This record gives sequence, C-alpha cells and structure tokens, in this order.
Amino acid sequence: MSPACIQSSCNLLASCFVVLFLVLLQTKIATSALIMSMRNHHNHHQHRMPMLQANQSSCAMFVGTWVRDESYPLYQSSNCPTIIDAQFNCQMYGRPDSDYLKYRWQPLNCELPRFNGLEFLRNMKGKSMMFVGDSLGRNQWESLVCLISSSVPQSSTKMSRGLPFSIFKFLDYDVSISYYKAPYLVDIDLVQGKRVLKLEEISGNANAWRNADVLVFDTGHWWNHQGSLQGWDYMESGGTYYQDMDRMVAMERGLRTWANWVDSNIDTTRTRVFFQSISPTHYIPSEWSAGTTTATTTNCYGETAPISGMTYPGAYPDQMRVVDAVIRDMHHPPYLLDITMLSELRKDAHPSIYSGDLSPQQRADPVGSADCSHWCLPGLPDTWNQLFYAALFFQL
Repeated sequence: MSPACIQSSCNLLASCFVVLFLVLLQTKIATSALIMSMRNHHNHHQHRMPMLQANQSSCAMFVGTWVRDESYPLYQSSNCPTIIDAQFNCQMYGRPDSDYLKYRWQPLNCELPRFNGLEFLRNMKGKSMMFVGDSLGRNQWESLVCLISSSVPQSSTKMSRGLPFSIFKFLDYDVSISYYKAPYLVDIDLVQGKRVLKLEEISGNANAWRNADVLVFDTGHWWNHQGSLQGWDYMESGGTYYQDMDRMVAMERGLRTWANWVDSNIDTTRTRVFFQSISPTHYIPSEWSAGTTTATTTNCYGETAPISGMTYPGAYPDQMRVVDAVIRDMHHPPYLLDITMLSELRKDAHPSIYSGDLSPQQRADPVGSADCSHWCLPGLPDTWNQLFYAALFFQL
C-alpha cells in the first residue's frame, strides 16, 4: 500500500474515532444546562464539529448526513403562496431543478420524529411563539408557518405583516407564531438623524418579546455588513460613540447584553428559550471543492446537490466563537439549535438567482447577484424546524 493510501486510511480512522467520541460524550452528559464546545475553532480556518447540546437523550441530532428521501418536501410552495416571501420562493421564480428538495437530515445515531403540524398546535394550544432576529429568523418563521398550515389546511387563520413585527395566528387552537425583526438583538436609536447601535441597551426590543411562551433568537450576519448594507451609522458602548470597531468585539458586547437580559428577565419555568446558531453562506466555492476538484462556479449558483459526508472542508463562521463564549457564561443558557454544520453541507439550497427580489438584469448576473445567504422554501429551514420540533416536544 502506498504512503498516500496509508495516510488516507489513518485520516478516515481518526475521523471515525472523533465522531464516536462525540456521541459517547453526549450520551454521558446528564444536565440540560451544560453546553460544551470544541476548543480549536478560534482560528477562522479551522473546522469545528457541532457543539454538544447536553440533554437527557443520547441522540446527537446535529451530527449526521443528508440522505435522499422521495417523500420530501413536506409541503409545496404553491400551497403556501401568501406566506413565502418572493425572496425565498425559488420554484416560483424559475429554479429549474428540484432535487435539492429531496433530502432529509439523518442524525448519526437516532431517528428524528417526522414533523406533525397538528401535534404541534395541540401541544402549543393557547400559547405564543416568537422568532427574533434577522432575515434568517424570518426564513425559519415562514417555514414553520408553512409546515403547520399544510397539516391543517382547513384551520381558521389570520396573518398580519409589518415592520418590525409580523404574526400568524391559528385561531382554532389559539396559537400565535410571530417574527420580530431585530438583526442585532440590541437596540438601534435615532440620535440627531443618525442610527446608533446601542451595544448595552436592549429594553426597547425586549418589550416586544417579553411575554412569549417560546422564544427563538438568532443574530450574526448583520454584524459583518458594511457600506450600504450596514444597519447603523455609529456604535455606542460605555457612553462612547464609535464610527467602527472590531465587528466580533461589537457582536460579543451586544450578545452579552442580550444574555444578561435573558438571565435576569426570563422565567425558565414558563418560557422556553432557543438560540439558532449561525446560518452559513456559500460564496467561496474553493471552500467546498478544496482538495477534490477545481471549482467550476464562483458562488452557489449552479449547485444542485449537498456535500457528502459529515464535515465541511471550509472555514467555520467567526460568529460562532462569540456565540460559544457568550452562551457558555450564561446562568440560564438557551437550548442551542446548532444547525451550522448541517447547513454548511447544503451549498445547493440557496435561492441563488431564483429570487423574486432580483430584477431580470440581476438574474442575468449570477456572479454579482446570486443570494447564497438565505434559503429556498420549501427547503433547508424546514429541517431546522424539524430539529426545533424534536427539541421542543421530544427533549432530543
């Protein structure tokens, strides 16, 4: 056997031992409050396996692979036209392939319960749920509403959309599922005509979500936005105004403000709190083609299949270092929906140019216009919600 083959076999054996270690470790941990993370993710170019969300189950549901399943998707976009934003409605806006809809997440050592919208409503009867964060939270909110609606098509409903608050009500069950736009979670105030991101203030936003029975938070992408995409003119921290600062330092200060608010204001005996980990982007094909073949695309445009296996060869999002550190220090940590790794494998699931937000001229320019940040609906966010469903009602 050649030295290259021996090295390849050793690498494969080492990977198997790592995965086995993760599963055995997760099985042994008994407290639902503890979150452990791999320690080598501080370097941007190092890869991290999903964090171990300790609970009473031995199911490592964020470690696994994507498998083809002809029973998917769980609903059709044509049956959810008033809910799915044009930005996410890939089939309506001309995506020619559909294989990306036919994949199911298969955890390494257990089976996920299939999503049941009727049981979801029965379990949530008389309660409210709110997604809080950026447009990835809206992506997930719309997915959940579509999943439930497809299960109870005759149920009476009511929807109201606006900024920053949108709500969908299932009237027969007295269940409300809402979305509140707060891409940084902390407050943004207008001061002398300028938008000021208040890294230590959150009460303005928090008043909107204080009374929800279930809260799902996310933040991440907006902290790196610059130029016309930047959502603020100044940052304020400790009474000092900044034109800019290290974005990860700013994110950590803001996220610690959120964490302190949760620890001080949420009664965990009546309110369930979840945090959605960072949703990845796919703008650099060399990340997923490294060491295999030469990249033939310039972003996610033209990608039609997931990455095989359980690990992503590219860089892990810097923002997860911040999430890891902040949640680890909380007195009452949320349940971490650690969807980053499984989503990194789905380079095929973005809208790309098949978004209603793009003009015909933009669709003709995949290099400059492809959306490789958000996700098609139906699509990947449906799996996020299946994992959320399992964690919420089955304690997996």
